[in-house]
Amino acid sequence: MIEHVNLSPQELHGMIRRKEILFGGNRKLKIYGKLSCGSGKRMKRENRVFFKDEEEALEAGYRPCGNCMRRGSFFALKP
Repeated sequence: MIEHVNLSPQELHGMIRRKEILFGGNRKLKIYGKLSCGSGKRMKRENRVFFKDEEEALEAGYRPCGNCMRRGSFFALKP
């Protein structure tokens, strides 16, 4: 998990381009979702964290976003 406040805009864009981070999450609400999610884009920078994959988010105790992760996510496929 990487906190947004610890990244410069250049570092963040580079990590996204290199696909080192694929999901964003809200540290206070413990919710994660796609980087393209409108809900995630509205969150405060100090609450935003990033994950390399869904498994990392789930292991950190985050739940999927109800807006962008309803179907077809790793979480939905787990028994």
